[in-house]
Amino acid sequence: MKRRRNSGRLAEFIARMWLRLHGWRIIGQRVRTPVGELDIIARRGRQIAFVEVKQRRTLEEATQALLPQQRRRIGRAARCWLAQHPHLAQLDASCDLIAVSRRGLLRHYRNAFPAEQGAESTC
Repeated sequence: MKRRRNSGRLAEFIARMWLRLHGWRIIGQRVRTPVGELDIIARRGRQIAFVEVKQRRTLEEATQALLPQQRRRIGRAARCWLAQHPHLAQLDASCDLIAVSRRGLLRHYRNAFPAEQGAESTC
């Protein structure tokens, strides 16, 4: 369990560094909301991304690891966070996935799933 947690934190670190190198500013990491946790919140210009990071043996396995109920939870958490930060609500929001392989390969999927998926959250 500790090993998995450490590899997950390393994958999140790699994802944050990749985002920074590509012009994103990290405005939150491991952000807890009443309806779930957001791995990374990043902003670039008028875009705000709620990024889920998945690390598995291969990029394909990491991509497939994001389950429908997780997508709904992340969408609810993103909407909840935006409701708590109304000055950022006018930005173009997306729910992204960053898949990381055990070899450190990375793939960023923009708009991997819609933020409006699932029931409305109450914060």
